[in-house]
Amino acid sequence: MQSLPDGYRALVIGHTGAIGSALLHNLQADPRCALALGVGRRSDPAIDLADEASVARAAAQLRAQGPFHCIIHAAGVLHTPQFQPEKRLAQLNYAQLEATFRANTFGPALVLAHFAPLLARHERSVLAVLSAKVGSIGDNRLGGWYSYRASKAALNMLLKTAAIEVARSHPRATLVALHPGTVDSALSAPFNGAAIGRSPMDAATDLLRVLDSLRPEDTGSFYAYSGERLPW
Repeated sequence: MQSLPDGYRALVIGHTGAIGSALLHNLQADPRCALALGVGRRSDPAIDLADEASVARAAAQLRAQGPFHCIIHAAGVLHTPQFQPEKRLAQLNYAQLEATFRANTFGPALVLAHFAPLLARHERSVLAVLSAKVGSIGDNRLGGWYSYRASKAALNMLLKTAAIEVARSHPRATLVALHPGTVDSALSAPFNGAAIGRSPMDAATDLLRVLDSLRPEDTGSFYAYSGERLPW
């Protein structure tokens, strides 16, 4: 991460997932990174994205180790043992909608609220949330996956709105939504087989490369792992 100050500090929220763990590994291996921490349900401090008080406590405890120059939210859900993505309107139900939005939208919104203030004020910094290309309204050609698409589209709007506010207090910060592509992981396995996507390490390397290439004027944007700017 050459665009960040030497000795930069980083956080990966959701570091136990395939992409999150690869992101943390890459950051910890960067000789320019002085501190790279993973935050999750079993970390110290622990964070439960379904519990607002937990998110606030984790941010308050980590403040002493900041300010941070790189914060990445890498947690999300596409399916669970209880549900799969809806293909038709007739499959929509309140429980699945609520569970998907809690994981993909409400939790990240709380992360933005409590962790954006931990960004360095007077140095270059980045804050990214993992979104998905299927959350692009302009790119939706196939339909289906109702709650997942909608939760990611809502996340994109939250990120865009937060970027406008954060720019006033952190003018050198860049807030972006990132599409990691199809990655070999538990999330994609039921839909793409065991090894059709790219490796998590390749995805993490691409995502960090994109983040490193962005500038403050790119804040509030949506990018693919390739560096392509995606439509909202």
